[in-house]
Amino acid sequence: MITMEPLPGIRIRRLRLVGMERSYDVDFTAEQRVRNLSVIAGAFSSGKTAVLEFIAYGLGAKRHPRHQEVLRRVRSCLLEVELSGEPHVIERSVGEPSKVAFVRRGTLDSRPASKAESRPIDPPGAPESLSSLLLSHCKLEGVQLREAPTNSESRTDPLSFRDLMWLAFLPNERVADKNFLFENDYMRKHKLRQVVDVAFGVHDDRAVELGQRIQELGGRLNRAKAELAAARTFVVEQAPTALDDEPTPAVHERELADITSQLRELDRRAQAGTEFAAQLRYQHKEAAQTSHRAAAVLRDCETQLQRLMPLRAQYADDLLKLGMLGEAQQFFDPLSVTTCPACLNRLSAPPTADNGRCSLCRHELTAGEGALVLGAADAGSQTGDNRVDVAAETRSTKARLKEITTYIDELGASLAALKLRAEEAAGREEEAAAALDAATSPSVSPFLAARDDLHRRREQVLRQLEQAESAVKLREGLAKRADAVERHEAQIARLREELARLGDASHDRDRIIAKISSRYGELLRAWRYPKVSTPFIKTDLTPFVRGEPYQEASSGARTLLTLAWQLAVFEIAVEAGAAHPGFLMIDSPQKNLGHGGTLDAVIADAVAIDDFYHHLSLWLAERGSRAQLIVADNSPPPLVEGSVVVRYSRNEDRPPYGLIEDETSADDEADA
Repeated sequence: MITMEPLPGIRIRRLRLVGMERSYDVDFTAEQRVRNLSVIAGAFSSGKTAVLEFIAYGLGAKRHPRHQEVLRRVRSCLLEVELSGEPHVIERSVGEPSKVAFVRRGTLDSRPASKAESRPIDPPGAPESLSSLLLSHCKLEGVQLREAPTNSESRTDPLSFRDLMWLAFLPNERVADKNFLFENDYMRKHKLRQVVDVAFGVHDDRAVELGQRIQELGGRLNRAKAELAAARTFVVEQAPTALDDEPTPAVHERELADITSQLRELDRRAQAGTEFAAQLRYQHKEAAQTSHRAAAVLRDCETQLQRLMPLRAQYADDLLKLGMLGEAQQFFDPLSVTTCPACLNRLSAPPTADNGRCSLCRHELTAGEGALVLGAADAGSQTGDNRVDVAAETRSTKARLKEITTYIDELGASLAALKLRAEEAAGREEEAAAALDAATSPSVSPFLAARDDLHRRREQVLRQLEQAESAVKLREGLAKRADAVERHEAQIARLREELARLGDASHDRDRIIAKISSRYGELLRAWRYPKVSTPFIKTDLTPFVRGEPYQEASSGARTLLTLAWQLAVFEIAVEAGAAHPGFLMIDSPQKNLGHGGTLDAVIADAVAIDDFYHHLSLWLAERGSRAQLIVADNSPPPLVEGSVVVRYSRNEDRPPYGLIEDETSADDEADA
């Protein structure tokens, strides 16, 4: 079997939308190789177009599909692609369109072959942008497009990969559109022509442009060499052995796994060698539990004593305070006017003010004195009503103090016994442990020594593994910079060769347009376009048929004309080895061709979608074996059933329901 060298360009391998709970995948490979033709089939509004738009988003488009189910379920978009034959993964966040992409070597399911590097989306002309990376694999890195091609002093803008996608993605809105070549937007129409010329290498001022690109890449090459030299110096100073042939992390990981296995085996043998001491271990366990319980009881008793002693002192202090209160009441009570000062007999009622006179001496009272007497009388009555029963409180406090004292005495009496019991239990535990050690020490000691040795080896291997991983990262950084130097040197050499054999650009452009025009006519005839006559593509890229531009054709006819134009450019670019990405995505090739019973009357008796797919299959088998076509179609014919990579049903009984498989019509109704 002959292995073909990978061609420069880009191929789509897999799309993965990552959500919080699960992922949604679309695979464009068969037996680990990219399919030449991949068909995404399914009903309307099932996610076919979203697949193509997410691929474009992964390749640098500004926006991604914003359907409700996408925003609810998806958090990031991962696109696995082949860049010049080497698999890479491009990751962008979903929600708010991200301004940066992360690119790493490897596949979605394999361990990353390198650390992901950040690639800004804008500006596209930046050397570290995602656009520059993709264009470098299409042989177009550093291309500048002149805003006014007839003015040699015109400003230039860097070519963006988004511009090149006009030749690699035919969305539904451009199929059969009367503004297919951006006729309503002069700048975009002008840039489209420049993109076609650049892809085929036939644009104006080609020699000047090649010289500028060589100069620009020369500057990048010098910077890359300087970065490589600085990185080498840093590595030599910080890790002198990093560039040596040290063992790889995989070697240390295998050694670490072997040590772990030996430790498990050692533990198993140690346990098997000490099974005879099972009874002793059981006795030691029982003694330890008994000792722990005795210590806990002793600790609880001591804690209660520590808490009750202050409480007893507080109650004793309360008794003293109650005694002082009783004495105070006896001492201060005679000062109250409750006894006649003459006969010393107890008054039947406290003195009062009776009609402005004192009830005892009948002295006439003033307003202030009357108030004072009444206030004193009221205070005396209130004091009598609120007086504390000191004797009752004293009896209650003494009873509580007696109970606490009795309980403290009981705890103190049991404390000595609890201490003795705890000491005896601890002694029995020590005896059981000593007996267990004496019985198992001769058997366990060799295992302990071997285990210590293995642990020392394990720590040493872990340090070596860390050093090896650090060395790998340093070597990866050097390899990345060395690859950049090599890539720039190869691009400069290729551009110089192209500059050396450069001919008349206008003559070359006419020849390329003639090839595209011829293929355009062949496609229309192969698709049985009705009454096809003098089909051609004008030098400004406008497709004609029957002597009229494509805008004059019917809607179904415009579908065929736009498909023929896009495929003609793609096929000639692939066959000529032009600077084209090498893949083409087409959305809805049956638009206006009769799907659903609305066949265009102009082409009703001529067009069969089978002819479209038959041509694709034939061309891919013969002249486009290294190209890739991805088609999103509602109902592809049985001819390409083997090329259908996924079919969305919009029927819950026939999964997958759609691109976001767990969002069904029932969910939509519930949301509504």
